[in-house]
Amino acid sequence: MRTTILLFLLSLTFNMLSSQEIQKNRVIILTDIEADPDDTQSLVRLLLYSNEIDIEGIVATTSCWMTDKINPQSITKIIKAYEKVQPNLLKHRADYPKAEKLYALVKQGLPKYGMKGVGEGMDSEGSDWIIKTLEKDDERPLWISTWGGVNTLAQSLYKIEKTKSKKEAKRLISKLRVYTISDQDDSGIWIRNNFPDLFYIVTPGDDYGSATWTGINSYIKGIDNTTISNAWLAKHIQQGHGPLGAAYPDVSWGVEGDTPAFLSLIPNGLNNAEHPEWGGWGGRYKLYKPDFSSTRKGGSIVKIEPETRPIWTNAIDNYIRFIPKEYGRSVKKDTAVFKGYKETLWRWRDDFQHDFAARMDWCEMSFEEANHAPIPILSHPEQITVKAEETFTLDAFESTDPDGDSLSFLWFNYPEAGTYKKPINVNGVENAHMAHITAPKVDKEETAHFILKITDKGMPQLSAYKRVIVTIKPN
Repeated sequence: MRTTILLFLLSLTFNMLSSQEIQKNRVIILTDIEADPDDTQSLVRLLLYSNEIDIEGIVATTSCWMTDKINPQSITKIIKAYEKVQPNLLKHRADYPKAEKLYALVKQGLPKYGMKGVGEGMDSEGSDWIIKTLEKDDERPLWISTWGGVNTLAQSLYKIEKTKSKKEAKRLISKLRVYTISDQDDSGIWIRNNFPDLFYIVTPGDDYGSATWTGINSYIKGIDNTTISNAWLAKHIQQGHGPLGAAYPDVSWGVEGDTPAFLSLIPNGLNNAEHPEWGGWGGRYKLYKPDFSSTRKGGSIVKIEPETRPIWTNAIDNYIRFIPKEYGRSVKKDTAVFKGYKETLWRWRDDFQHDFAARMDWCEMSFEEANHAPIPILSHPEQITVKAEETFTLDAFESTDPDGDSLSFLWFNYPEAGTYKKPINVNGVENAHMAHITAPKVDKEETAHFILKITDKGMPQLSAYKRVIVTIKPN
């Protein structure tokens, strides 16, 4: 009895600490499920984070790979698997939704391709649901996480423009945030051209090799790619993890190509969905009008057209890893520099894969048996102001772990996320709970982002973060 009570209190404390001051992101999923097994893979992962994200709808849609068919029954099938493990998930976090709530969120778009399904008389259950959700008394942004074609959203926008006043239409559209996995029908460019103020993240066109999101499943030379291997997926996700793991299909094209469309909605201390330029699990993006006219066509029926407005799209990171060291200081900087847009995403890949594996363990294991992410706690605000050439200290001494695991600390500057683009090194050691840093000399006010990554020594090893934004004022 004492053990049961202790575990309950640990779980309760974990839930309270993890949810402090965190506003969940709202999302509606548009999925061409069954066009590729990766939609099903991504849905399995999404449901394991349904306690962290407010899922407002899951809409079956078409795409360039499945132009005249939708498969809502395939969504329902995965929710049924979730229903069987949800009682055990509640042992780990108390806010996993009941399956009944999720069943009610499954909606249908039209079984029509792209702009053939947009216009007068083209309303669908899915397009009307987007509008209804936007009209709810909820001031939080509504994310549209698009895994296939986007014509269901295009029809919602068409109807809003036709039936609402200009003021009301502007208000509703201002609440929308869109992340599209490339262009998988011809309605994406129509949306961007006709709604120039709409918040839109995409690598335009159908050349997937040019897309940031492919960092989730690209084989990267010079690093260990184990966590996207078929053997790793079989061991940590598919087999021995209950009905939800068993529902995770083998890779056919690329593992979980749709998952980046919601990864940055997960509140982990690093992600900030409203600031794609800051970087996070879903990648980093800049707001500009890109020219992808020189990229090769990816082989779909999507017509590639020039962009007419700024969008959130590919950004470049210069990434230098910290790697384990066998003796002495436990980490050291790698000698290799990785540069590119996929780097903004795969740099976090092992972290989010381990987190996924741990949550899959939650489907079967007790709280005591499983691992849970550490809880980083700063001894100062997450935004501080210093003067140029001043030395300041960042500290996470009070950080804790819900399982009592030993913790490893790592502090590093993320130059691309701030306005000051030159790297700022930590003085002395980067892997203690306390980091001493000297602000650079600046001629104007600048910002610099410092990331704290805390990793436990449980199995699998789990990481959590804090982002400290330092404003540097000139002397």
